[in-house]
Amino acid sequence: MSKGKILLMAGIWISVLPYLGFPYGLKNILFTLSGFGIIYIGYMLYKENKKGLKKEGTLFENFSENTDFTGEDIGNN
Repeated sequence: MSKGKILLMAGIWISVLPYLGFPYGLKNILFTLSGFGIIYIGYMLYKENKKGLKKEGTLFENFSENTDFTGEDIGNN
């Protein structure tokens, strides 16, 4: 099952959980565990997305010099 579907099912679980009639202590534990599960899945999706992105180079260099390095002074003709 894909992580997206698991995240969708976790969202449905979170939205239905308050109406299932669990005692408050158990309900708090279930909310906490569900939150940790969503955090873990989100982190895994972040890692996959970051791994898929590649660093692209620019079309120009930002710090290029404007003079030639022959030692000749261009302004003194």
